Amino acid sequence: MTTSSTLRLDGIGIGTLSAVSLSVAAGDIHCLSGPSGSGKSRLLRAVADLEPHAGQVWLGEVAQSSLPAHAWRARVMLVPAESQWWADSVGEHLPAFPAAEDLAALGFEASVLGWQVSRLSSGEKQRLALLRAIAQGPSALLLDEPTANLDDATTRRVEAWLMGHARQRGWPVLWVAHDPGQIARVASRHWRIDGTELRAEEVAPWR
Repeated sequence: MTTSSTLRLDGIGIGTLSAVSLSVAAGDIHCLSGPSGSGKSRLLRAVADLEPHAGQVWLGEVAQSSLPAHAWRARVMLVPAESQWWADSVGEHLPAFPAAEDLAALGFEASVLGWQVSRLSSGEKQRLALLRAIAQGPSALLLDEPTANLDDATTRRVEAWLMGHARQRGWPVLWVAHDPGQIARVASRHWRIDGTELRAEEVAPWR
């Protein structure tokens, strides 16, 4: 059972980015965009305590610096653009049998747990990495272009599934995205990297 908390970045500096500060409330999704190489992924890695950085990250009243890195990452979980797989079958990567509704929402049946990782397409890996992440019971999610390898129809399904879980479980979500349509559909706030700074952007309605 996760506890709903705000994810707060206080003066984060990494690479060319400096003094990044923002707060993502429980159940909210903030999208992060910017040119290639601007530092979007590195910022997520800093929030996940995977790279040294200036400033502090908080989850509720818990400071990143107060926990061992592995304990922080179990709470503030990063799903990278390219997921890592270390065992032969899909099921070996999951701590428990996933809910049937989660499998169905992502376009899978229970038999997927027996699939060999070597047979997975990039899009299947992307969806299964999301399933693996939520199975760990995190308290916040960091998503690096989680639908980049999916077609439009599957993207919409995954968006709806992620939004539903974020609201139901009270996860603050920081989501790197490049598609204006996706940002409009999922984001409560939109931040764009502009040089060394993060700027607030208007979330335009999407039809």
